[in-house]
Formats: sequence, structure tokens, C-alpha cells
Amino acid sequence: MGERPAFPPNLALLVSIVAVSTASILIRMSSAPPLTIASYRLLFATLILLPFYMRSGGINRLRESPRKDVLNLVAVGVILALHFASWITSLSLTSVASSVIFVHVDPIFVAVVSHFVLKEKVNRGAIVGIAVAFVGATVIALGDAAVGEANLYGDLLALIGGIMLGLYILSGRRLRQNLDLVSYVTPVYATSALVLFLGSLVFGAPMAPFPLREYLLFLVIAVVPMIFGHTVYNWALKYIEAPVVSISLLGEPVGATLLAFLVLNEAPSALTMMGGVVTLIGIYQCIRSTG
Repeated sequence: MGERPAFPPNLALLVSIVAVSTASILIRMSSAPPLTIASYRLLFATLILLPFYMRSGGINRLRESPRKDVLNLVAVGVILALHFASWITSLSLTSVASSVIFVHVDPIFVAVVSHFVLKEKVNRGAIVGIAVAFVGATVIALGDAAVGEANLYGDLLALIGGIMLGLYILSGRRLRQNLDLVSYVTPVYATSALVLFLGSLVFGAPMAPFPLREYLLFLVIAVVPMIFGHTVYNWALKYIEAPVVSISLLGEPVGATLLAFLVLNEAPSALTMMGGVVTLIGIYQCIRSTG
């Protein structure tokens, strides 16, 4: 993999998983609309990184970069915005457990795209994993259908968020080979923040005023799950293969579900628990077979 960093990448992944596991709980604690939360999450994360970006000459490098490279960063920012817009909205419609399980089907999406678009044949083990994950997701959906139509809509939004997450991780794995961490994430986060703010204006999500508590929550969401979560695993992507990162991210549904029970007193239904375990086993099998 080239040079080895002073900080162990595997330990960095562990830190990132613990950090991202708090996201759904912190988001549920906010009373702001989903698009507003997503917008401020990316805005504050960008502002935190901006001094480091400017100090390292990032703006000058960006100006001197080929147009194709700049457009690639913009495209990844749009993908990230779609991920957060769909997933954070899903948390207001379905359970934490269902949302975080569906948003992590990205390895299944990557395997299917590889087979039909990239013409990379998916082996038998991956097909078994996809089938198992589909059965598990169906069980979750059946359980949520019994609760209400809104829950199914939330599951669908989380699934869209998972597809966007898959594209985000694959893109990051490729672009991070030639860009340092700050030079990669800062323009991506800035683009994502801009897209989300524009989306908030289009859909009428208010950006102000909010109580101080809300702004503090936005800041915590930006620092913990965004900086120590997303940014740290973006750092790890330079040193660890994308499938390994995808496997590690399967820890988020476990951590988030546990935190939802402890903090929000939200216990997943029996069908969600059963379907979640089956889905995660299927995703794990798929990653092992294609990684």
C-alpha cells in the first residue's frame, strides 16, 4: 500500500466507527428539519477544516488543478449531500435500527454495479451474500410495514443513502491516492454543504433562528460523527482497501442500535432484530467474497 503512517490505520477505523455510531442519536436529539441538520453538519465541518486547508495552500492547488479533478471533487460532494439528505430524513420516519442497517447495504450495491456495469463477475459467495441480505432486508421491511407506511418510506430513503455511501467510499478510495486528507475532504464537504443549503431553500427547510441548544447539537454532530467519523475513515482509505472499510462500517448499526436503546429508550422490534442480523451476515459474506 505504499508508505505506512505513524498512526495505525486499523485503530483509526475503530475510532471512526465509534464516532459515526453516535450520529443517529445526536440527530434524533435535534428538533430541526433533516435538511437543516445535514446542512449545518457539513457547514461546520467545512469551517473546522478550512484553516488547515488554507494554511496548506489548498486553495492555490485547487485553482491549479485540471478541470476534471475539480469536477470529480464536486461530484463526490454532490453524492455526499444526497447521502446525508436521504439518510438523515429517514431517521425521522423509521427506527434507528432499520435506518442504520439499510444505509449500510452499500457493499451489495457495489457488487451489483461491478457485475452489470463494470463487467466484473460476481462469484458464488457474493451471490449467496446478496441473497441472504435481501432476505434479511425483506424481514425488516415486513416488520416496518406493520408499523406504518412512513416507516417503509424511511427504509427506502435509508437504502438510497446506502447507495450514495457506496459511491462515496469508492470515489474516496480512488481520489485519496493522489490527494492528502485535507485537500480531499475540504472541497468535498464544502460542495456538499452548498448543495444541502440550496436544497433546504428549495424545500423550505428553515436555516434560522434556532435555540442555542440546536446550534450546539449541530456543532457536536459536525465534530464527532463528521470529523472523527467520516474524516478519519477518509484518512484510512489511503492505507486500507475499500472493502475492509466497508466491513468495519458494519459496526455502526450495532453501536447505533445499542445507543438508541440506552439513550432514547428505543428498542428494535423482534423482526427488525432478526432481519438486521441476517442482513449484516449477508453483507459481510458479500464483502468477504468480493474484497
